Amino acid sequence: MMEDKQSILARIATSKKWNVGCAYLYHRVQFLGQVAGAEGLVVRVVSSVDKKVEVKPHFLEIFQEDNYPTEFPYKSKAVLLFQKIEGVEVCLFGMYVQEFGAECAYPNQRRVYLSYLDSVKYFRPEIKAASGEALRTFVYHEILIGYLEYCKQRGFTSCYIWACPPLKGEDYILYCHPEIQKTPKSEKLREWFLAMLQKATKEEIVVELTNLYDHFFITMGECKAKVTTSRLPYFDGDYWRGAAEDMINQIRQEEDDRKLQKKSKAKKIFTKKALKAAGYTDLSSNASKDAMLMQKLGETIYPMKDDFIMVHLQYSCSHCCILMPSGKRWACHQCRCFYICDKCYRTEQQLEERERHPSNSRDTHKLHPVDIVGVPNDTKDRDDILESEYFDDRQAFLGLCQRNHYQYDTLLRAKHSSMMVLYHLHNPSAPVFVTTCNVCAHGTETDQGWRCEVCPDFDVCNGCYHKGAVNHPHKLTNHPSAADRDAQNKEARQMRVSQLRKMLNLLVHASACRSGSCQHPDCRKVKELYRHGMQCKPRASGGCVLCVKMWYMLHLHARACRDSRCSVPRCRDLKVHLRRLQQQSDSRRRAAVNEMMRQRAAGVAST
Repeated sequence: MMEDKQSILARIATSKKWNVGCAYLYHRVQFLGQVAGAEGLVVRVVSSVDKKVEVKPHFLEIFQEDNYPTEFPYKSKAVLLFQKIEGVEVCLFGMYVQEFGAECAYPNQRRVYLSYLDSVKYFRPEIKAASGEALRTFVYHEILIGYLEYCKQRGFTSCYIWACPPLKGEDYILYCHPEIQKTPKSEKLREWFLAMLQKATKEEIVVELTNLYDHFFITMGECKAKVTTSRLPYFDGDYWRGAAEDMINQIRQEEDDRKLQKKSKAKKIFTKKALKAAGYTDLSSNASKDAMLMQKLGETIYPMKDDFIMVHLQYSCSHCCILMPSGKRWACHQCRCFYICDKCYRTEQQLEERERHPSNSRDTHKLHPVDIVGVPNDTKDRDDILESEYFDDRQAFLGLCQRNHYQYDTLLRAKHSSMMVLYHLHNPSAPVFVTTCNVCAHGTETDQGWRCEVCPDFDVCNGCYHKGAVNHPHKLTNHPSAADRDAQNKEARQMRVSQLRKMLNLLVHASACRSGSCQHPDCRKVKELYRHGMQCKPRASGGCVLCVKMWYMLHLHARACRDSRCSVPRCRDLKVHLRRLQQQSDSRRRAAVNEMMRQRAAGVAST
């Protein structure tokens, strides 16, 4: 007998097999499989780690007197959908999200950012759902709706979506798509998201849909919020964040040019009167820069404003535009979609009747209180931390697939790639690439050969080991068999995570330790590795095993390090390198969007 939807979702609260977020999506998908005929669907949260997005320095300078946060902590999650096709679990869909909880500072507090989404066209069966859309679209929509519902129940107030298709020849998550799969235009992708959000609105998960420009750049109706860039949510990899830094550089360059031309009496771009009219109480040069930046951003975003979708999971105050997670909202029954928060209501009551809602009207409408219930005080995630060097960020996962040719351009390759993805997911200690014997330089089979217990990159094949051709100071152990690897359980994976953390803590300790007789058993070894790295001539690029080991540990540390003054060697350089890679990717994405908008404007002008 088929369970109804509520019965299936009710089992999530007591589910022990999955983490909560994964279980929620899993049971929703299972219900879809029963209803629509799609079988063998499995959802996995493969990564859930704490990260932070650092505020860019030039942007921070503008708000240095306003105590604007220097960073915003968030939880990054990766979600994959698998379907069993011809007996093999095939990865069909993936998304990366950023969750900024209640403990995060404003303006990111209680917000979610859907940063990347990707899929390949192998879903089975290839039929249409009862709604008339493709069944795969129906299922993908339901996964996103389920995630939004899960976020709303945890206390998040809004979700932000940038409907930006990948550049030609580039991939977001899954490497090398099928040739028959076309990359959607921005209009098509936006319609796809909006169709999903309309369903979520009918289910009363979404209470309001707007866009970044309408919500932050203009004041509509009785909105009294200040128009400033400090109100914009600051997400990792978002369009406006990178564009703003470029514009600030342009503004600074223009100021320098004016100083060089000695036009000290040049007309100001924003007068004090204009700043006051925009809601600025601070009339300093930084306020002028903020207004100028907001104007430039608005001019850039306006032509494509519909691509920056704001999804409100809770009601927004019509006066201050703050989303309301607690207290009361005061609703007007005569006006459509007019709500104000407790603070604005108290301010409203202190006004004369002719100045109250509705504005510019002789009538006064009565506001009715509505208790806001069901929103948790905190958004704390009950799921365990899931760390993986291969899945913790999109670029690491895509790099793993690119270097190993885990491609999805054919179903056969998609099967192999998905099996390898699952292999790395369940065997985090397994080598990423084919193991090479350090003696004869030949490749070794996965479950054949010997490995050093101390050095992570020292392997020997069976032939060289039995010939006695190995001269290595540490103990060698036999590679685990397939049965042993399959027996690896959750405790073993947690032990590896614990060992990695101890190793990373040891790096930090050794870099700061100045004692010649430190009691830590491995401090001296790490210091020797540091000294070796400074003196070695071949280095890692020349094949030095010790340098390769050291760089491996330093890369792991730099990815996880949150200390801006870290003393670990090359940590800052590696962080800069990783940020530069991300910035280059974001810059290419922004440049492609800007070029698309220029072509669209040229096409409109020519008609």
